[in-house]
Amino acid sequence: MSTPKKLFIKTYGCQMNVYDSERMAEALGGQGYVETSTPDDADMILLNTCHIREKAAEKVYSELGRFKGLKAANPDLKIGVAGCVAQAEGQEIMRRQPMVDLVVGPQSYHRLPEMEARTQAGEKALDTDFPEEDKFEKLKNRPKAQRGPTAFLTVQEGCDKFCAFCVVPYTRGAEVSRPVDRILTEARDLVERGVREITLLGQNVNAYHGAGPDGADYTLARLIWDLDKVDGLERIRFTTSHPNDMTDDLIEAHGTCSKLMPYLHLPVQSGSDRILKRMNRSHTAESYLRLIERIRAARPDILMSGDFIVGFPEETEEDFQATLDLVEEVNYGYAYSFKYSTRPGTPAAERAQVDPAQADDRLQRLQSLITRQQRAIQDSMVGRTVNVLFEKPGRRPGQMGGKSDYLHAVHVDDAPVKVGDIAPVRIVEAAANSLAGVID
Repeated sequence: MSTPKKLFIKTYGCQMNVYDSERMAEALGGQGYVETSTPDDADMILLNTCHIREKAAEKVYSELGRFKGLKAANPDLKIGVAGCVAQAEGQEIMRRQPMVDLVVGPQSYHRLPEMEARTQAGEKALDTDFPEEDKFEKLKNRPKAQRGPTAFLTVQEGCDKFCAFCVVPYTRGAEVSRPVDRILTEARDLVERGVREITLLGQNVNAYHGAGPDGADYTLARLIWDLDKVDGLERIRFTTSHPNDMTDDLIEAHGTCSKLMPYLHLPVQSGSDRILKRMNRSHTAESYLRLIERIRAARPDILMSGDFIVGFPEETEEDFQATLDLVEEVNYGYAYSFKYSTRPGTPAAERAQVDPAQADDRLQRLQSLITRQQRAIQDSMVGRTVNVLFEKPGRRPGQMGGKSDYLHAVHVDDAPVKVGDIAPVRIVEAAANSLAGVID
């Protein structure tokens, strides 16, 4: 029996890339590969890249440079670049780093087995197409290994919004939604393998419009209600959403579907209407705030999360103050904030840039406010009882850790529970990034 080949995958960026990396590993499993935790003994290295962060491509080239010694020591080592940087850079990756054997975009990774076979024959393999065949259907036969209690499930890809700062429409393509029956089949399969919580993923997940078994388009809310009927599935989450696609039925589901967790990530990006218009966001600060009111009316205890970009081209101090005002009014439990960085080919890249020192100052002030809000909400959990899905042992003997309904990290000492259990926990202590409790 031949020795399995070893595959090392390094994943950058969003949860969708985590999901995609799992599927890449499954695709190459049929070629005799098993995953390894280190590139040092790998027969193939795959970088599953993200194009969202600053200088994403340069960071990938830098990472590739670190593998030159491994390639020199083992000429049979295959090196590949996947994901959004692969889609954006294409042939340029091989030109700049000739040791790269394959480049595959996020819509073509179901073709990895054929591409890997070509590299074994001494060829280079490049595929950054947007193929017509369904990559999910091509890779539907997952191995039946036991899974942890949480899993990601991609239901929608691509984006039609064309925000002025974003490359996603160019790297992931137009919005496409998976059919309902295929999602339900994958969800049931995950539950059979031990999963109790599923997070539905999409670049614009609440724009979901997949074909249902009755031939009609489903909204995300209708999909959630079908998932609610899956025995053994106890928790449902979704990310990432756009304010313009928060439909009435989805807002209602937050108040009526017991499996839909009281946590919503709803990026706004700025509190300034002028900047939102320049971003091509198609909503205003006021419409966003009224939307938050409606969501909280449906589910008063919901914890809100958001995204912010500071130092966007032409942003003034007045614009930034409008962002601070919006954050104050919403009171976020979590929020992710970034200093604007240019993406070649996007409209905002050609505009007058904000002084970097000003942008740094604004980012620090925003993050200080967000941190205060987050810590206050963490502190307010002390004395409350929340349900916790336990995911793994903690750092100390007998300690178990998991996530609350609100996505807070919670750990319990001397916990009489096992991985996969959901138990009520009374919170007794709040730290900066986690909560401590006792089984209630």
